[in-house]
Amino acid sequence: MQAKVIQSVNFEIPVEIITAHYFSEMPEGFAKQIVVEGKKWRSPQKKTPTLYTAHLPKVLEWLHGSDIPRSWEKEPCETPVLIYDNELTFDRLLFHYDGTPASARLIHHFIGLFSLQLKNSKATIISPSFIPKSKLKEEQEVIQAVSQATAETSFIKFNFNRIGDFWSYAVKHECTLLITTKYYQADLAKVLFHFYKGGMWYDRLSFYLSL
Repeated sequence: MQAKVIQSVNFEIPVEIITAHYFSEMPEGFAKQIVVEGKKWRSPQKKTPTLYTAHLPKVLEWLHGSDIPRSWEKEPCETPVLIYDNELTFDRLLFHYDGTPASARLIHHFIGLFSLQLKNSKATIISPSFIPKSKLKEEQEVIQAVSQATAETSFIKFNFNRIGDFWSYAVKHECTLLITTKYYQADLAKVLFHFYKGGMWYDRLSFYLSL
């Protein structure tokens, strides 16, 4: 049975293209089952969803129905959103750590939610070039958590401050899932709105956004 979206969430995306999931840990096979047309994943009914998912091509159809790009939600909620393309794979992950406790928290939560999907993943963490000494322990804890959860982890420092920078890096290096904050959702909508089906389009990249 496919769960219904809680109507109180203030989505801009039409609720009919969104699915709510209630697993505390996504089961093995989730990535494959979610994109198989006609198959419904049985999700335990709990009070609050742990994840919302939407099919990227349908989201893009909705985006291009407007004259200007629009965000996924009017007010970002705490439940993560996973926007997946025609394929959802955890092969090559790109984590955006911005040096804040919220960013570290969303990465740790992602690892807990998808721990069964990450065993064979290759991960890259992008962190700001400068991190205050007070944040170094937090940064190291993020690196350690990702390293323990995945098969291979690399860590690089770039002063990326736009979602387009992360998207370009993900496309160039053929990443399959970008993990970042919902505060970039408006900018991500602009990138997708302008580059969809363009020369740089890469249809294996999905997006996980959380607070």
